[in-house]
Amino acid sequence: MTDKNDDIDITLDNETTIGKISRYAKVSTAMGGLAAKLAGKKYLGVDINSSKHATQLTNTLGGLKGPILKIAQLLATIPQALPPEYVQELQSLQANAPAMGWPFVRRRMASELGQSWQSKFKSFDREASAAASLGQVHKAITLNGEPVACKLQYPDMETAVKTDLSQLQLAMNLFAKYDKAVSTKEIYSEIAQRLHEELDYIREAKHQKLYLYMLESEEKVCVPEVIDELSTARLLTSKWIDGCGIMSFKEAPQEQRDEIAMNLFRAWYTPLYKYGIVHGDPHPGNYKVADDLSINLLDFGCVRVFPSRFVSGVIRLYHALQQGDNDMAAESYKEWGFEDISVELIEILNTWAGFLYGPILEDKKRKIGEVGKTVYGKDIAEKVHAELRKIGGIKIPGEFVFMDRAALGMGSVFLHLNAQVNWFQVFNELIADFSEEKLSKTQSSALKKFNL
Repeated sequence: MTDKNDDIDITLDNETTIGKISRYAKVSTAMGGLAAKLAGKKYLGVDINSSKHATQLTNTLGGLKGPILKIAQLLATIPQALPPEYVQELQSLQANAPAMGWPFVRRRMASELGQSWQSKFKSFDREASAAASLGQVHKAITLNGEPVACKLQYPDMETAVKTDLSQLQLAMNLFAKYDKAVSTKEIYSEIAQRLHEELDYIREAKHQKLYLYMLESEEKVCVPEVIDELSTARLLTSKWIDGCGIMSFKEAPQEQRDEIAMNLFRAWYTPLYKYGIVHGDPHPGNYKVADDLSINLLDFGCVRVFPSRFVSGVIRLYHALQQGDNDMAAESYKEWGFEDISVELIEILNTWAGFLYGPILEDKKRKIGEVGKTVYGKDIAEKVHAELRKIGGIKIPGEFVFMDRAALGMGSVFLHLNAQVNWFQVFNELIADFSEEKLSKTQSSALKKFNL
């Protein structure tokens, strides 16, 4: 008798030729359909119902595991990457596809730890505790009685990434022709680079150790320790830490929500301003809340290292907005990699920056914003997009892509928690002793320590 969970999804089990063909067909149909719709609207004057097509696209992608789901989630949180109606639909995508069954797990674990892999554990749960876009997690107990989380990558993700990225590039190239407000070349390049890095669990293990080191003085932030002897390039085993989903606290008492938001703020921003490093995947599933309301920080596949000048630009822009100094703002944008800075462009970029920096510009306890019917930042992004189109468009620097995305992701979580915090005070405490030279030294030392 075969358990229903033992079926192998041929869109992921690329160990077979049928699986590869099936996956390519589904992904190319989804992304090619998007490209064709955008091209038809631009060149043939075809009037499409974008909202309806966006829903259809989301439904198609939601049935697939693998990198295309991760790509869709990334696009949904990068301003200006796609038309707003598509962003809103793709934002609803969650990495909650059914987990692969036991035969798959048994085969994959044997390929990573050898045929006698089960002898390395006291117990190993057959059912996955979580299934994401690139892999799934199983809880196990080591021989010394330590509960651990085993993150096992789906098979042949390298091939899947190449296939899915090629389709993404097609769609983005056509969108760029349809709407020249934003050049998507750097956005695509940044997504591709980060996605390839996410497949390397040895690198992710180093990132995880790096975060444990950077946040060791933060009492209300926990990073799970890596179990090296049970980890490989496609299997990452860490100590198991219990916690509840952060969104389950939306109805908690105000004081609890505020404390959770404060702990998350420090978990994300301390590495940025002390080391120039950011956790680039703000998906709520990557944060768990412990019984004492501390934050369990998970999933270190998408980590971005910024040069000290970039972080200095972030702080300089903050002061520029405080003082209304456009010359200082222009210097910040140049440090971020924006080109051809004009008076008009500064005003447009300041509109977006004013939205992102708003909560830390006021020395008072306040909310991030109000929960509305649209995606966080959508309305202001549409306004900025329209203004960029008027001045002939803009090239988005690669370094800016994930910084902007992560900031929006954090803001969205704070928004849903309805947290009320004096963000101004917290931020200014973090940057009080900042200097480019100091950050450069601490960053270099940390990266060298973990061979990154």
